[in-house]
Amino acid sequence: MTDQPVPALAVRPRVSLRLAMMILLVAVVVGAGGGAVLRLLHGSGTAAARPALPTLHGQAVWKAGARRAPNFVLRDQSGSAVSLASLRGSPVVLTFLDSQCKSSCPIEGRQLGSILRRLPAAQRPTLVIVSVDQPGDTPAGIRHALAKWNLNGPWTVHWLNARTHAQLASVWRSYGIRVVPATNDIVHSLALYLIDRRGFERTAYLFPFLPGFVQRDLGRLARERT
Repeated sequence: MTDQPVPALAVRPRVSLRLAMMILLVAVVVGAGGGAVLRLLHGSGTAAARPALPTLHGQAVWKAGARRAPNFVLRDQSGSAVSLASLRGSPVVLTFLDSQCKSSCPIEGRQLGSILRRLPAAQRPTLVIVSVDQPGDTPAGIRHALAKWNLNGPWTVHWLNARTHAQLASVWRSYGIRVVPATNDIVHSLALYLIDRRGFERTAYLFPFLPGFVQRDLGRLARERT
């Protein structure tokens, strides 16, 4: 199966990532500059004030302690039950991929592997991948994708799946991920959430993203004190 990025995320009502995407789309259509988009996303002061630069670099950014990452319990490629809450204590990268994909997922996977390799060992997060292909993401298929995309390394990676589509769909909804089965295809949102060591969402990226920004943000979260 292959995938295609879905243009917008249906994010939980209490956050503005969907609104951010709408603003970006409108800005492109009307030819608005990046500065106007930045003011809309992050707020602006008086006309004479210079807008503050964000401390993190995703399309959505949240203050520390403002937005708890929704918990879930799924099984990883080795059959072990993994909860997001159990991973607190170190930063987490959360994304949603299809091991059978031949288009965007392998690109994101290889970028993530490259980012993790460039980070110092002390700054490497736990990588959590939630399946968007419940029947297709078999343990063998997952192991093949991890190896082919160079996602195996001296770090912890959990590729999670569920017994039923409904269990996965609940997690997708919690994180605003759209998954639309199509003929010989799965069309789904490609998003990357960075979660701090206390279990709070701090920034979210839509694919394609700049690996250097993701690496910098992960370094910042790793240096934060609990």
